[in-house]
Amino acid sequence: MDSGAYIRKHGGVNREPAEIVEMLLDRVVAQLRVAIPWRPGARELLASVNQAEIPAALVTMSWKRFADQVIDCLPPKSFTVSVTGDEVTAGKPHPEPYLLAAQRLGVDPRDCLAIEDSPTGVRSALAAGCYVLGVPHVVDIPADLGDRLRLAPSLQGISVDDLVRLTCEEPT
Repeated sequence: MDSGAYIRKHGGVNREPAEIVEMLLDRVVAQLRVAIPWRPGARELLASVNQAEIPAALVTMSWKRFADQVIDCLPPKSFTVSVTGDEVTAGKPHPEPYLLAAQRLGVDPRDCLAIEDSPTGVRSALAAGCYVLGVPHVVDIPADLGDRLRLAPSLQGISVDDLVRLTCEEPT
């Protein structure tokens, strides 16, 4: 609601903060229904993970209402579970989101591989004990955040076998 209060105060919008946030979410969701802005290689990799019947979790700090709309636009069963920002007490970079995702999947987080696009997300997954494939988007990801981190410029050409290999590597 902080963003709604900020917009109300500085943007001159004469509505309650919760109403402002709902209006913004409605607009974003409407745009997603037209087209999801896929990162290169993401659609193909998600399909391969799904085809290999590997359980997958969407771990996002977006609100559940928003994340559920994104999931509804994806092929069925793309994600086994999801964890959203409004479902956790401490968001990224705290490990709670990834610990909850692993719990919902019924697996040890140390056996999980997270694909992350931000330093904050990478820190969260590493703190939970996950292997991490960092694919920078807007902000560069430092390579020295942890032994379980590997970086790639994009997901283009990355296969399920590549992901499995990442979880079998010995820390450097």
